[in-house]
Amino acid sequence: MMSTRQYVRPPWAARVIGSRMARLFKPDVVSLLSVPGRTTGVWRSTAVAVLTHRGEEYLLAAYGDTEWSRNLRACRTGRLTRRGRTDHFTAVEVDPAELPALVEAYLRQFGKLPTVDRTFQALPDPADHPAFRITITGHERA
Repeated sequence: MMSTRQYVRPPWAARVIGSRMARLFKPDVVSLLSVPGRTTGVWRSTAVAVLTHRGEEYLLAAYGDTEWSRNLRACRTGRLTRRGRTDHFTAVEVDPAELPALVEAYLRQFGKLPTVDRTFQALPDPADHPAFRITITGHERA
């Protein structure tokens, strides 16, 4: 079945410069997500903001149905490098009914970051933003 979810390609500056710089200037906010590719199994990495909501951690695809969200949906496991260590985790995609509350919490926490508010204006339907509840399963030093 073909997905009807949307995707907004981040601007060049956000893709090429922003994600690298954000990890330097906002290390408490931006983490490095690594997920094995759904076809090749090769690990792919991208900068993300981890949402903490009601005592649990979530990854929310602000740009819509991204490659990392499709890879995570397929393998349900990954790594987050943050604050000098790497956390291994398992992920479960959240029920669509939970998405509006998660999008609202995401915008409260990260809406002031460059391009975030604009992205949610371009994709206003919470169903266009895959979200995953993550559970840390192990740690290693980065």
